[in-house]
Amino acid sequence: MSGLRRLLPALLAVLSLASACSRAPEQPPPSPALWEVTGARGEHGYLFGTIHALPNGIRWHTKKVDAAFAAATTLAVEARGIDSPERMTAIFERLAKTKGLPPLGSRVPANERKLVENVLAGQRLTDRDFEDVETWAAALTLANAYQFGKSTNGVDRALLRSAKGKRVVEFEGVEPQLRIFDALPEAEQADLLVAVARDVAAGQEKQRKQFDEWLTGDVAALGEESGDPLLSDPELRQALLVARTANWAGQADRLLKQGGTLFVAVGAAHVIGPDGLAALLARRGYTVMRIE
Repeated sequence: MSGLRRLLPALLAVLSLASACSRAPEQPPPSPALWEVTGARGEHGYLFGTIHALPNGIRWHTKKVDAAFAAATTLAVEARGIDSPERMTAIFERLAKTKGLPPLGSRVPANERKLVENVLAGQRLTDRDFEDVETWAAALTLANAYQFGKSTNGVDRALLRSAKGKRVVEFEGVEPQLRIFDALPEAEQADLLVAVARDVAAGQEKQRKQFDEWLTGDVAALGEESGDPLLSDPELRQALLVARTANWAGQADRLLKQGGTLFVAVGAAHVIGPDGLAALLARRGYTVMRIE
């Protein structure tokens, strides 16, 4: 999924606001993008760009994805702790609160306040509901409230549930992942909140289109950045996408060299494009071939 939602990690499941569109929509035949990675010394693995929230009843499994996953001896994900909502909630609440913060609306530029207010009102929320809540945490809460589907249906969770007998490793973990948002300068947190509000204002049709692009493996459309409110912000893009993916490429390289077959399942934005895992591993000398 492109745009903000494909960059936000699976940790959004910690948030309590109800997700929209839980009923299964009409869907095209599934063919999400999958790459095979091979190395000169027998290294072998797969890259699978995931989506962190889905409506109920969506069919995304394919024969090639299932065969690759079955062959894998190691599963690498962004964070293992997404299957423990209680622990995730505790971490989120510990990091998200700071006493004495100004009203949420006043933290964004004056010309963006009406937009943020409208997004809050759409969930029957006001500034008072975010008293002492840091701006990044408010942004994630609103993104979750409007997301297309449920985090409990996310592909990452499904793979973790099916990983019995496999070694499971995490590239970041829940708390380090949240701390990336927590460490953003306040100005960038405000930009994140505005980006969420703009994404929400674009409506469900945009989200549905992005979902179809992921499900059908339309990598060209997924990589399209024109008009994207998050990817157009250089600082947010660097902190939330580019730097993290570069770190994961190094970890994937080490895991591939350990032997066995590696199956990497992370948000699709971290796999595609010139800064994605497929390109970064190719630069490290691996043969990376899309097989679906």
